[in-house]
Amino acid sequence: MIEQAAGVILPGVGAFPDAMDALHRSGLTDAVLRAAAQKPFLGICLGMQMLFETSEEVRPCRGLGLLPGRIARIRTALKLPQIGWNALSILHPNALTEGLSDGDYVYFVHSFMACPDDRADLACVTDYGAEVPAMVACGNVFGCQFHPEKSGQAGLRILNNFARLTEGDA
Repeated sequence: MIEQAAGVILPGVGAFPDAMDALHRSGLTDAVLRAAAQKPFLGICLGMQMLFETSEEVRPCRGLGLLPGRIARIRTALKLPQIGWNALSILHPNALTEGLSDGDYVYFVHSFMACPDDRADLACVTDYGAEVPAMVACGNVFGCQFHPEKSGQAGLRILNNFARLTEGDA
């Protein structure tokens, strides 16, 4: 199943500790970690947050530890959760941003954000009264805080770019 997949997408909706508990209970944590070490891997929304070492959502909780850093509440005067369309600013182009432009809009639904230890892992950010990480990338591990599946043409391009990575010739 995961072992035979050419690439893996880790989705996520809900609270960080509940998602991590569910992943552990499923018995798939080790398979997910092996997949992230070997093949294209994409975390979406909470799935992106789970890539990091820790989260402060609800209670302190350990994540998958694939990327150094933590998850914290967005510090903004704007209403939380952040729900809606926001423009991307591309900081570090990568395979998933191919064909995207600064200012392309994507759809967000979240109250917590990644705080990567290494700014080089930040591929894209958005402005929500503060700089909010929108996409992370490190090697074959990618994460989108936004929902590409709900983000129109920009999101479709990202998902197509990820699919191309799984073909092995990208």
